[in-house]
Amino acid sequence: MLALTRKKNEALIINNNIEITILDIRGDQVKIGITAPKEIPVYRKEVYIQIQEENKEALNTQGIDALKKLLK
Repeated sequence: MLALTRKKNEALIINNNIEITILDIRGDQVKIGITAPKEIPVYRKEVYIQIQEENKEALNTQGIDALKKLLK
């Protein structure tokens, strides 16, 4: 993991096309702004994990249904 120190209104660039800017710092909360191409999805980690779990569940369900169809 790369750890960087940034102050309010400072930014970093990822892969030449993603910019992350520190918008505000209040106590233990940091507000960030992310500028990225529309084709690059940006999620909060907890939302990303939930999406991955739902995708795995859907895949398992579809796999079982496909197997049942093959066995009939």
